[in-house]
Amino acid sequence: MKNYLKSILLLFSIFIMYNCSSNGDDEKPPVTEKATATITASQVSVLEPSTDGEFVVKLSKSVASATELSLTFGGTAKNGEDYKTIANTIVVPAKATSVKIPIEILTDKIVEGDETIEITLASSKNADVIIGSPAKAVLTITDAIVDIELTPANVRTYMVNKNATDETVALFYNMKMLAKTSFMVGQHDALLSFYKNNAGDSDIKKTTGFDPGMSGGDFMFITDDPNTGQEDNWWYAQEKLIKQAAVNAYDKGMVNMFCWHMREPFEGKTFYTSEMTDTQKKNAFKSILVGGVNHEYYKNKLKKIAQVTKSLKGADGKLIPIIFRPFHEFDGDWFWWGKSFCTPAEYVQNWRFTVEYLRDELGVTNMLFAFSPDASFTSEADYLARYPGDAYVDVLGYDDYGNFDNKGDAGANNANAKLQIISKLAKQRAKIAGLTETGYFVTPGKNNPISGLYSNYFYSAMTKNNVELSFMTFWGNGGDTYCTPTPSMSDASDFIQFARKEKVALLNKLPKMYKMP
Repeated sequence: MKNYLKSILLLFSIFIMYNCSSNGDDEKPPVTEKATATITASQVSVLEPSTDGEFVVKLSKSVASATELSLTFGGTAKNGEDYKTIANTIVVPAKATSVKIPIEILTDKIVEGDETIEITLASSKNADVIIGSPAKAVLTITDAIVDIELTPANVRTYMVNKNATDETVALFYNMKMLAKTSFMVGQHDALLSFYKNNAGDSDIKKTTGFDPGMSGGDFMFITDDPNTGQEDNWWYAQEKLIKQAAVNAYDKGMVNMFCWHMREPFEGKTFYTSEMTDTQKKNAFKSILVGGVNHEYYKNKLKKIAQVTKSLKGADGKLIPIIFRPFHEFDGDWFWWGKSFCTPAEYVQNWRFTVEYLRDELGVTNMLFAFSPDASFTSEADYLARYPGDAYVDVLGYDDYGNFDNKGDAGANNANAKLQIISKLAKQRAKIAGLTETGYFVTPGKNNPISGLYSNYFYSAMTKNNVELSFMTFWGNGGDTYCTPTPSMSDASDFIQFARKEKVALLNKLPKMYKMP
């Protein structure tokens, strides 16, 4: 038994000695936890030009030596262009746990939409510091709504053609200023087309005693293939009538705005897709683009427009400014330039070519350019989906018939909501804003007048919610149909009431549109 106990005690002693040896000489030193570096933005967004921002780099704990961290930059905003240049490294001082990266927003007075600044912690040069999470932070720059102060001295800065004639510059400025107090009322073919073909004074003057402030025209007959330029040619006769109406309007002090119902380029017969073959609809727009089979054909049409525009002179001997409104209502499919027949990029490409060719190659200096979709848009993004850019547009507008076709207050409010979008964009971008085409077609015995259409629905659409609009243009009268009533019509009194409203400007209320104040 004694020997047995001795054996047990010996084994126990060896076990103790072994454990003591293991916990002594072979013990590893404790691991020191590294600091982690993270980055966050102090706020989610900042406004250009009124506020700046900052990013904050933090260490999870202080370290004995300074920590240099390398940065990479992403997002849509550009370092040194949209915000003051930030170095690609940042240093956290020794024993500190944070450092700020100030973001100074640079103001460019260009409305660009939201832009993002992304800063990522890429690497650490301190062995005691590793990159943690979040390693990337994002800050959004939002353009503040700024009503740019337009002056006679800076107005050319915001125009498509910086070399425009003095009269064209004055027209841009005066139309922009007019929106602060009133809006001009116009009518397409005001001096050419009349209800019941009763020529003479404009139908608006017959009813109110004053001409409209704007007269609309069309380059359609002027550029049509059958126009030979010969005196016995019907199309050339129309060209002369259209040109003379524009001269008469200018001499009266009115504004001229031209649309262009260009015929499709394969046969030159129609602009309505309902009258075109599937092949024509699919290829018409693409064919006039640079490199397309009808591009030279298109250029020749633009040469005709330039020739006519440059030939328009008033009694004062000056070139007559016009507003050119090509490829309108492009968000529908009834015209061959509609949304189903060209991509947004193709539409923008053609618009820019058109402007540059007229302005730079053909030397047209008396033209403003108007952008005018139909009424399908419901947001700024919708409206700008095919927008060619501020450098290519002077006038922001849209066409709207549906909201005034027996839609009552709901229709007027819907139109006003769209006009609020245009008014806001025009303030931001120093552009002219207006309802480029509208009306309700009355054919006595078929479509009857709408009570309060002018003095209530049109007026409220153009004035509610402090919108700033320079003009609205009714479509023309002709034959048995009218958009503005003549004196014998039952709704003439409603139109007269409309014309006498505080913010309505017929010709008698307009300033001298072609002279700087």
